[in-house]
Amino acid sequence: MSAVVKHLSQYAAYHRDGRNIATHIFGIPLIVLAVEVLLSRPQWTVGLLTLSPAMIAATAAAIFYINLDVALGLAMAGLLGLGAWIGLSIAGMTTDIWLGAGAGGFFLGWVIQFIGHKFEGRKPAFLDDLASLMIGPLFVMAEIVFSIGLRDDLRKQINAAAEISLT
Repeated sequence: MSAVVKHLSQYAAYHRDGRNIATHIFGIPLIVLAVEVLLSRPQWTVGLLTLSPAMIAATAAAIFYINLDVALGLAMAGLLGLGAWIGLSIAGMTTDIWLGAGAGGFFLGWVIQFIGHKFEGRKPAFLDDLASLMIGPLFVMAEIVFSIGLRDDLRKQINAAAEISLT
Protein backbone atom coordinates (compact mmCIF):
# COMPACT_ATOMS: atom_id res chain seq x y z
CA MET A 1 0.00 0.00 0.00
CA SER A 2 1.38 3.38 -0.97
CA ALA A 3 1.91 6.09 1.64
CA VAL A 4 -0.83 8.29 0.16
CA VAL A 5 -3.34 5.41 0.29
CA LYS A 6 -2.30 4.60 3.87
CA HIS A 7 -2.72 8.19 5.07
CA LEU A 8 -5.91 8.94 3.16
CA SER A 9 -7.58 5.64 4.05
CA GLN A 10 -6.86 6.15 7.76
CA TYR A 11 -8.39 9.61 7.48
CA ALA A 12 -11.30 8.36 5.35
CA ALA A 13 -12.21 5.81 8.03
CA TYR A 14 -13.26 8.76 10.22
CA HIS A 15 -15.15 10.40 7.35
CA ARG A 16 -17.73 8.07 5.79
CA ASP A 17 -20.87 10.23 6.07
CA GLY A 18 -21.41 12.47 3.04
CA ARG A 19 -22.57 15.36 5.22
CA ASN A 20 -19.35 15.18 7.22
CA ILE A 21 -17.29 15.16 4.04
CA ALA A 22 -19.27 18.17 2.76
CA THR A 23 -18.55 20.14 5.94
CA HIS A 24 -14.87 19.29 5.57
CA ILE A 25 -14.83 20.59 2.00
CA PHE A 26 -15.74 24.00 3.44
CA GLY A 27 -14.23 23.86 6.92
CA ILE A 28 -10.73 22.60 6.17
CA PRO A 29 -9.89 25.15 3.45
CA LEU A 30 -11.19 27.87 5.76
CA ILE A 31 -8.92 26.65 8.57
CA VAL A 32 -5.89 26.38 6.25
CA LEU A 33 -6.48 29.87 4.86
CA ALA A 34 -6.95 31.26 8.38
CA VAL A 35 -3.64 29.73 9.48
CA GLU A 36 -1.93 31.21 6.43
CA VAL A 37 -3.44 34.61 7.25
CA LEU A 38 -2.26 34.41 10.86
CA LEU A 39 1.23 33.27 9.78
CA SER A 40 1.54 36.11 7.27
CA ARG A 41 2.98 38.45 9.89
CA PRO A 42 5.85 39.19 10.20
CA GLN A 43 7.02 39.77 6.65
CA TRP A 44 10.54 40.09 5.30
CA THR A 45 11.59 41.51 1.97
CA VAL A 46 14.33 39.59 0.20
CA GLY A 47 15.10 41.23 -3.11
CA LEU A 48 11.79 41.45 -4.93
CA LEU A 49 10.17 38.76 -2.76
CA THR A 50 8.11 39.24 0.37
CA LEU A 51 8.47 36.25 2.69
CA SER A 52 6.49 35.26 5.76
CA PRO A 53 6.15 32.26 8.08
CA ALA A 54 3.05 31.35 6.01
CA MET A 55 5.14 31.04 2.86
CA ILE A 56 7.68 28.85 4.62
CA ALA A 57 4.95 26.62 6.08
CA ALA A 58 3.12 26.43 2.74
CA THR A 59 6.33 25.41 0.96
CA ALA A 60 7.07 22.70 3.55
CA ALA A 61 3.48 21.39 3.33
CA ALA A 62 3.60 21.39 -0.48
CA ILE A 63 6.82 19.34 -0.43
CA PHE A 64 5.16 16.86 1.97
CA TYR A 65 2.10 16.52 -0.29
CA ILE A 66 4.17 16.21 -3.49
CA ASN A 67 6.18 13.42 -1.87
CA LEU A 68 2.93 11.56 -1.13
CA ASP A 69 1.36 12.05 -4.58
CA VAL A 70 2.77 14.28 -7.29
CA ALA A 71 -0.52 15.28 -8.97
CA LEU A 72 -2.46 15.92 -5.76
CA GLY A 73 0.63 17.56 -4.25
CA LEU A 74 1.01 19.99 -7.14
CA ALA A 75 -2.65 20.93 -6.87
CA MET A 76 -2.16 21.48 -3.13
CA ALA A 77 0.97 23.55 -3.81
CA GLY A 78 -1.03 25.84 -6.07
CA LEU A 79 -3.78 26.32 -3.50
CA LEU A 80 -1.32 26.81 -0.66
CA GLY A 81 0.52 29.39 -2.74
CA LEU A 82 -2.76 31.19 -3.43
CA GLY A 83 -3.55 31.09 0.30
CA ALA A 84 -0.14 32.53 1.16
CA TRP A 85 -0.70 35.35 -1.33
CA ILE A 86 -4.15 36.06 0.14
CA GLY A 87 -2.60 35.91 3.61
CA LEU A 88 0.02 38.49 2.65
CA SER A 89 -2.70 40.77 1.30
CA ILE A 90 -4.79 40.50 4.47
CA ALA A 91 -1.73 40.84 6.72
CA GLY A 92 -1.04 44.18 5.03
CA MET A 93 -4.34 45.51 6.32
CA THR A 94 -5.04 46.81 9.81
CA THR A 95 -4.34 44.56 12.77
CA ASP A 96 -8.07 44.30 13.48
CA ILE A 97 -8.82 43.05 9.97
CA TRP A 98 -5.83 40.68 9.91
CA LEU A 99 -6.57 39.19 13.31
CA GLY A 100 -10.33 39.12 12.75
CA ALA A 101 -9.98 37.32 9.43
CA GLY A 102 -7.41 34.86 10.77
CA ALA A 103 -8.90 34.06 14.17
CA GLY A 104 -12.49 34.32 12.93
CA GLY A 105 -11.85 32.03 9.96
CA PHE A 106 -10.02 29.55 12.17
CA PHE A 107 -12.86 29.44 14.70
CA LEU A 108 -15.60 29.19 12.05
CA GLY A 109 -13.72 26.44 10.20
CA TRP A 110 -13.51 24.34 13.36
CA VAL A 111 -17.21 24.90 14.16
CA ILE A 112 -18.04 23.59 10.69
CA GLN A 113 -15.75 20.59 11.28
CA PHE A 114 -17.37 19.66 14.57
CA ILE A 115 -20.85 19.94 13.05
CA GLY A 116 -19.71 17.43 10.44
CA HIS A 117 -18.48 15.04 13.10
CA LYS A 118 -21.83 15.31 14.86
CA PHE A 119 -23.36 13.93 11.63
CA GLU A 120 -20.66 11.27 11.49
CA GLY A 121 -21.15 10.23 15.10
CA ARG A 122 -17.42 9.83 15.43
CA LYS A 123 -14.70 12.00 16.91
CA PRO A 124 -12.30 13.86 14.62
CA ALA A 125 -9.28 11.87 13.41
CA PHE A 126 -6.78 14.32 14.92
CA LEU A 127 -7.86 13.28 18.42
CA ASP A 128 -6.27 9.88 17.73
CA ASP A 129 -3.50 10.98 15.36
CA LEU A 130 -2.15 14.52 15.16
CA ALA A 131 -0.68 13.76 11.72
CA SER A 132 -4.25 13.80 10.39
CA LEU A 133 -4.16 17.59 10.72
CA MET A 134 -1.81 17.53 7.71
CA ILE A 135 -3.82 14.86 5.89
CA GLY A 136 -7.19 16.64 6.14
CA PRO A 137 -6.40 19.22 3.43
CA LEU A 138 -5.13 16.47 1.12
CA PHE A 139 -8.31 14.46 1.81
CA VAL A 140 -10.41 17.44 0.71
CA MET A 141 -8.35 17.82 -2.46
CA ALA A 142 -8.72 14.10 -3.18
CA GLU A 143 -12.50 14.24 -2.60
CA ILE A 144 -12.79 17.15 -5.04
CA VAL A 145 -10.66 15.32 -7.61
CA PHE A 146 -12.78 12.17 -7.18
CA SER A 147 -16.02 14.16 -7.50
CA ILE A 148 -15.05 15.34 -10.98
CA GLY A 149 -14.30 11.80 -12.09
CA LEU A 150 -10.51 11.76 -11.82
CA ARG A 151 -8.21 9.28 -10.05
CA ASP A 152 -10.87 6.58 -9.66
CA ASP A 153 -8.14 4.00 -9.11
CA LEU A 154 -6.87 5.91 -6.08
CA ARG A 155 -10.43 6.39 -4.77
CA LYS A 156 -11.07 2.64 -4.93
CA GLN A 157 -7.81 1.85 -3.12
CA ILE A 158 -8.56 4.38 -0.38
CA ASN A 159 -12.14 3.18 0.11
CA ALA A 160 -11.09 -0.47 0.23
CA ALA A 161 -8.37 0.23 2.79
CA ALA A 162 -10.70 2.46 4.84
CA GLU A 163 -13.32 -0.30 5.03
CA ILE A 164 -10.69 -2.75 6.27
CA SER A 165 -9.60 -0.34 9.01
CA LEU A 166 -13.22 0.01 10.17
CA THR A 167 -13.54 -3.72 10.87
